[in-house]
Amino acid sequence: MKNKKLLAARVFNVGVNKIKFNPNRINEISEAITRQDMIDLHNAGAIIISENHGRKKVEKRKRRRNAGKVKKVVFNRKRDYIIITRKLRNYAVELRKQNKISEEKHQEIRRKIKTRNFKSKAQLKEYLKV
Repeated sequence: MKNKKLLAARVFNVGVNKIKFNPNRINEISEAITRQDMIDLHNAGAIIISENHGRKKVEKRKRRRNAGKVKKVVFNRKRDYIIITRKLRNYAVELRKQNKISEEKHQEIRRKIKTRNFKSKAQLKEYLKV
């Protein structure tokens, strides 16, 4: 019967310990010699293959949000600063090229842009009208 178990294990591609024979049908199993015989016996219920049990999945511990994890707010503030600064500086350069403002006025506007005196392009335009 040991050889029959080895044959069945090879046919079904499982370990020898997974193969169980039905004790009432030992005669049929002992007569089986081909792979097809083993497959037929398995379909008939004479050979039983036990299921894989595996192991329990270990769930990862949840990470808490604390001071070391807070990043998003600072990043957004910096991104907003970069966007508005580039927009205003480009506008100031454009005005200087068109000779609508002098070099000194341009430098003054750049300093004010750097210190975030203007929240928008519209606010800068309003400042230049005055």
